[in-house]
Amino acid sequence: MRARPGGARMKIQLDCGSIGVKASLPQAVEYAARFEFEAVTADSGWLASASDAERARLLERMKQAGVEWGQAGLPVEFRRGEEEFQKGLHALPERARALQRAGANRVTTWISPASGDLTYLENFRLHVRRLRAAASVLEDHGCRLGLEYVGPKTSWTARRFPFVHTMREARELIAEIGRPNVGLVLDSWHWYTAGETVDDLRALRASDVISIDLNDAPAGRARDEQKDLERELPLATGVIPLADFLRALKELGCDAPARCEPFNAALRAMPPEQALAATAAAMKKAFALIQ
Repeated sequence: MRARPGGARMKIQLDCGSIGVKASLPQAVEYAARFEFEAVTADSGWLASASDAERARLLERMKQAGVEWGQAGLPVEFRRGEEEFQKGLHALPERARALQRAGANRVTTWISPASGDLTYLENFRLHVRRLRAAASVLEDHGCRLGLEYVGPKTSWTARRFPFVHTMREARELIAEIGRPNVGLVLDSWHWYTAGETVDDLRALRASDVISIDLNDAPAGRARDEQKDLERELPLATGVIPLADFLRALKELGCDAPARCEPFNAALRAMPPEQALAATAAAMKKAFALIQ
């Protein structure tokens, strides 16, 4: 795994939370080393509270194991009330400094695809203002911000006012935010459920892609009937054309970390080591498609 042939620059990332495995950041690094992941999710909370000695030990262990940083989650709640948003924004510089000190520079979040209260334009303006403020803080600390659109029709029709749920709409939002450090989280699930194609991927630049999520969709269900929290491990069903998805990103020269995000009940019910082994095997099989 460490020396994958074929020139692929994307890194296979372990994100314990997305597969239902509970682990501290040091534990996640050990899991990544043991199961041959190339990157691990950065926990800005742990990094901000760790002592200099603890952080140094972690970074040395990562270096020894050949494990790099993947993305970190955005610790700002921007989808709810203004008071909660401002509280998170106020705390963001400390978290961003912690990431910067550790050498992590990718932060991501997702966009809710519908609102019960705000029209598309009202919601768009709110997101532009809040995400621009967060992106500016991250930019000051050398971090990039990735935005993930949510594609399933069952999600964006669930409330009164649909919002951003396609790559084109996400790119419009990013353009309006107007900060150079903002890009996309590309999830094979949302790409598929939004009805997008390889040509949509080829319209991007490598620098547009902050991080990648991989998964598959349940068989026997129409695309517009797919439900966001019912997914499969990569290549489990072959419903999502992962080879096309990954080849297009490789052609771009994409260097983003790629994590498995299946939201799969059976996987979450497994003992941790079994879930980690199954995830590692699925990710390696997916990346073998582009060797």
